[in-house]
Amino acid sequence: MARLILASSSPRRRELLQQLGLEFEVFSPEIDESVLTGEGIAAYVERLACAKAQAVLEQFPDAIVIAADTSLGVDHQILGKPQSKHHAFEMWQRISGRKHDVFSGVCVRTRTEKSSIVVRTQVEFQQLSPDDMESYWATGEPAGKAGAYAIQGIAARYIPRIEGSYSNVVGLPLYETVQLLQSVKALN
Repeated sequence: MARLILASSSPRRRELLQQLGLEFEVFSPEIDESVLTGEGIAAYVERLACAKAQAVLEQFPDAIVIAADTSLGVDHQILGKPQSKHHAFEMWQRISGRKHDVFSGVCVRTRTEKSSIVVRTQVEFQQLSPDDMESYWATGEPAGKAGAYAIQGIAARYIPRIEGSYSNVVGLPLYETVQLLQSVKALN
């Protein structure tokens, strides 16, 4: 198999990809993650995943590149990573006591092929009290996480149910990633 590169700085994506038993390198590209005017969440995460893959492929043209981007959607708005404690609390107030969607765009690129997909998982979040929010913020876990939570961590206590791919909520839908790798003949 050709050189496989994960275009991400996320330790969660690295751990997920390791579960597949693949040997890969990690290279994190810098791209503009601004939302385009009128852009929906599915289009947004797919565009970013493909932009990350393209940026890495330009530096390593003989590689197979896997890239992903994950964001939450609630009320047709994108919830990314919290910029502050106040921002995290605002996000939690929006998802508290209701369901929201987690979208991941995944793109696999080679010099001659490109394959991408968007995966959606619905997550139910319990009603959070102000004390819950203070306690969770104090753990440090919400920083740098889409929607200001990590389902694979302490936040699992607040999530009674999901519908769809668990690994998608963590940041890389594994089943679909394998399908994309097979579609570009990177896996048998």
